[in-house]
Amino acid sequence: MSTPYPFTALVGQSDLRLALLLNAVSPAVGGVLVRGEKGTAKSTAVRALSTLLPQVDVVPGCRFSCAPTVPDPACPDGPHEPGPAAARPARMVELPVGASEDRLVGALDIERALAEGVKAFEPGLLADAHRGILYVDEVNLLHDHLIDLLLDAAAMGASYVEREGVSVRHAARFLLVGTMNPEEGELRPQLLDRFGLTVEVAASREPLQRVEVVRRRLAYEDDPAAFAGRWSGDEEEVRSRVVAARALLPQVRLGDTSLLQIAATCAGFEVDGMRADIVMARTATALAAWAGRTEVRKEDVRQAALLALPHRRRRNPFDAPGLDEEMLDRILDGFPDDEPDPEPEPEPEGPGEGPEDGGPDGGGPDGGGGVPPQGSGPDDPGTGTGTEPDAPAEPGQRPETQPSAQEGEAADGPAEQAPVRAAEPFRTKMLSVPGLGEGASGRRSRARTAHGRTTGAQRPRGQLTKLHLAATVHAAAPHQKARGRAGRGLVVRKDDLRQATREGREGNLVLFLVDASGSMAARQRMSAVKGAVLSLLLDAYQRRDKVGLITFRGSSAELALPPTSSVDAAAARLENLPTGGRTPLGAGLLKAHEVLRIERLRDPSRRPLLVVVTDGRATSAGSVGGDPRALSARSARLLAAGNVASVVVDCESGPVRLGLAGVLAADLGGLAVTLDGLRADSLAGLVKNVRTPSPTLRRAA
Repeated sequence: MSTPYPFTALVGQSDLRLALLLNAVSPAVGGVLVRGEKGTAKSTAVRALSTLLPQVDVVPGCRFSCAPTVPDPACPDGPHEPGPAAARPARMVELPVGASEDRLVGALDIERALAEGVKAFEPGLLADAHRGILYVDEVNLLHDHLIDLLLDAAAMGASYVEREGVSVRHAARFLLVGTMNPEEGELRPQLLDRFGLTVEVAASREPLQRVEVVRRRLAYEDDPAAFAGRWSGDEEEVRSRVVAARALLPQVRLGDTSLLQIAATCAGFEVDGMRADIVMARTATALAAWAGRTEVRKEDVRQAALLALPHRRRRNPFDAPGLDEEMLDRILDGFPDDEPDPEPEPEPEGPGEGPEDGGPDGGGPDGGGGVPPQGSGPDDPGTGTGTEPDAPAEPGQRPETQPSAQEGEAADGPAEQAPVRAAEPFRTKMLSVPGLGEGASGRRSRARTAHGRTTGAQRPRGQLTKLHLAATVHAAAPHQKARGRAGRGLVVRKDDLRQATREGREGNLVLFLVDASGSMAARQRMSAVKGAVLSLLLDAYQRRDKVGLITFRGSSAELALPPTSSVDAAAARLENLPTGGRTPLGAGLLKAHEVLRIERLRDPSRRPLLVVVTDGRATSAGSVGGDPRALSARSARLLAAGNVASVVVDCESGPVRLGLAGVLAADLGGLAVTLDGLRADSLAGLVKNVRTPSPTLRRAA
């Protein structure tokens, strides 16, 4: 087993360390979600935490880590007889993003269950993580069906495996820790709310601190055991402090004043539900125990709010995360100061502060990376709690930018104008790709999935996961006499087993091709266009799609955002989209064809949906040359030949309309819909399927 990096050797990231230690003191806090850019020691910190947790007493031989004092009465390895306990280190179990359902919850031998009536169960990762840590790196990329299982286990404290009437249940209470890079996509709100605390991390911009990070990392890689040995004293001190805080926790008093402060804070920030209040109360209590106190103070409530509320106050996917600290202070200042303690309390010692001058490896700017200070704030260079500087604000709050003062004609059309704000988003009609796909689970188009309604049966292609009982019995029944059946039981062999085929929904690749030329530069029109695209982005977020953004103007097309799961990034690119110049529609369509060709090689099972937002004009052929209209028609037919499902959002306005967007939609073999017709509450019929350029597929409206 490799030697983990010492927790106390981490440089900076005080909020991250504090959040992890609070969960070590009180697992009821509910875990930690760590958001931040790549290369900021997120995974290193989580793996280092497991070495600080106290040992766990378990029933010897129990695969489900039952506690000897209160064993699980429904444990599959039970019932357990009284006897001596066995102590083992707390586990940290990693859930891979690509794990199967059976790997997470465990596998049941269906063949033995049917033929012998035996519950032959192999525990999964949830059983391994019971009374320990379940760590999910890149948790935002986890498949939906695994997220559903995690939500069920986190809510009930147990895992259920059920296959055609045969069921197994075992306890599954764990500390859930996830890390994610927001650039790669957001997390489902249901799972986001399950994390007790959240922290934002970022690499320090302080040169001395960065030097210390490199120095310690190189020393660790040269000799991990020796490096860990130099920090063993600090590690033991922090471990002892965690044990002491756990013992003190039941004695901590959460007074009525503190409860009112918590309730007022949650109400003031308009968080949904009551989980935030409960998490803040548990976090404030853990903070007091960590500080060696038996009374919760106002500073505990403030710190608890900074850790427990940022991910709960977000109103839509494009709101910037974070918490208004001035507003928080105003809410808390409305309450009287904490009463003085009846007797002076000694300041708790700070184990793990490291030797003087920054510990064994030399002077560290953070005093050796020991126990994080309780009152760390956003100005701490290592905390990473600030919001992203480029994160867009709410659509209704964005300042409107005035157009460029130069409105004259340039060589390639109207001069570039500064970006305008988007109109308010709205609920759009359902756009889906026709046919039956096999892509990643989502909520847009019909697909063969692991979950959904049963539509048939087939021989399993590998390990059986969803048994079709009727089809299995039907396959085994004709052979019972030849197999010498004598009793009531059905003689079932492996060849008889049938896998249930299910139909659900998949996520698609929604590629936006947006006209940013001078013909779209009218302020009201471009504002409406951005509002429509923003609305479609919101719809893509809710349906678990990947999105990409191509813009065209002047003489070329630009891939503004490569296909990604981060809808936030697409919204940010859209916000800063300038307009002006001629209209190279053909170049934009050719760019879309190239992007889709590459994405088909990367992810062949994810079907694309092309959304072209334009008035249909083509006034430039770009670097290709020739007639712009002929080029756009050829480019559209090239996409049609690839069976790309497409929809053209017609942005043409005014009393005289040329209908060019409809011509483009015909060349693409797709649908044409106006900006107003895109709204779900418009008078037009609900759009169910986007037509693909194939005569066998019909257009449904």
